[in-house]
Amino acid sequence: MDSLQQAWHGLNLLLMAAGLAAIHAALCKLLWRRALAGLPWWRLALWCTLAALAAELGGILWTGHDGAMPTYGAIVVALALTTWLVAFAPWRRAP
Repeated sequence: MDSLQQAWHGLNLLLMAAGLAAIHAALCKLLWRRALAGLPWWRLALWCTLAALAAELGGILWTGHDGAMPTYGAIVVALALTTWLVAFAPWRRAP
């Protein structure tokens, strides 16, 4: 793989995590409209993107390659856990 292909591959890894986080945040804001009224979409999407990237990098380190099903499962768990921590945790201040 040459350097241009490696750059595109890395960019696609970042975009996959960011895209999933954006879709997840939008769906959460739609489903829990009242509960998440005080939380901006971009803040939830940012935290979810960071969690998805961490899960993706951890999966790559664990399995040795990208595209493994345990990595995708870890991303789903990371998105759900991050949403709970940012939006629904007991210590979160009510709006």
